[in-house]
Amino acid sequence: MVGPELSKIAERHPSVGEVRGLGMFWAVELVKDRETREPLVPYNAAGDAAAPMNAFAGACKQRDLWPMTHFNRTHVVPPCTITEEDLREGLAMLDEALETADTYYTGS
Repeated sequence: MVGPELSKIAERHPSVGEVRGLGMFWAVELVKDRETREPLVPYNAAGDAAAPMNAFAGACKQRDLWPMTHFNRTHVVPPCTITEEDLREGLAMLDEALETADTYYTGS
């Protein structure tokens, strides 16, 4: 269920460059431009260069969703014992927070 739902979320957000994973371990890659695949933030970004991912992470936390981010990815790794209701709630929070990442999108 996680993969198909993340794919639907990706369709709504231009900043999502790729969704990949298996079972209950997924990654959502965030990009500035889908065509060029330019990452939302540079490798090992810090300070102002990391602002887009920091803003995305902050948007998640405002919704009580604590993201696991790494460079330009956020990982979606719910516990195997999660209820479908809680999973859907968490994915809805992620969907909303991605609107923040979309504001940094520079592609067409």
